[in-house]
Amino acid sequence: HLGLTIHESVGHATELDRVLGYEANYAGTSFATLDKWRSKKFQYGSPIVNFTANRTAVGTLGAIGYDDEGVPAKQWPIIREGILVDYQKTRDQAHILGQNAGDGCSFAQSWRDVQFQRMPNVSLEPGRQPLTPAELIKGVERGIYILGRGSFSIDQQRYNFQFGGQLFYEIKDGAIVGMLRDVAYQSNTQEFWNSCVAICDERDFLHSGSFFDGKGQPSQLSAVSHGSCTTRFNKI
Repeated sequence: HLGLTIHESVGHATELDRVLGYEANYAGTSFATLDKWRSKKFQYGSPIVNFTANRTAVGTLGAIGYDDEGVPAKQWPIIREGILVDYQKTRDQAHILGQNAGDGCSFAQSWRDVQFQRMPNVSLEPGRQPLTPAELIKGVERGIYILGRGSFSIDQQRYNFQFGGQLFYEIKDGAIVGMLRDVAYQSNTQEFWNSCVAICDERDFLHSGSFFDGKGQPSQLSAVSHGSCTTRFNKI
């Protein structure tokens, strides 16, 4: 479930071409503007939130050796301890951020299409303290445990959103007590990630994926993975 939330609220929001307005007429823009990055103190999420972009992780849908402009694949931080520190970018955009190399994010869906910036694997790093899903649930007095991706809606700046899932379980006093129907939650990206209070450790880490990430005019598809662990958000 969280893979979809990451894709829409972090993956797309930190694409530099979207931030710069290059995709405004079709795929939208982003609330994560350059002034927020330049401030070096924009609190995208809580201090335990760390996002890494990765084009090299074996077995993921976004893994490559080189992008479609010959730039080597790599991994790099996007958000560190909740602070926005970087974006996803291509070779010709790096100078905008004062950098001398792109991130390997140039991609075309076939030989006959024009390559442009596409999303790498963007993942929420595991928690740094030992924590299993069962232990996480034990600390919840009243909550909902969500599995699977469902319907979703997010605005053109990747800010205000609503998400659903496939399966929903009610948590009462630290235990799952039964199933729920027709659950959805709404928030905005900054509020949501700043409400993150616990992330399970690397034993629970899992990549999800999509073969249908659409972008561009004419539209192109790419495949991408997003990793995460079971994660707790308070008061959403």
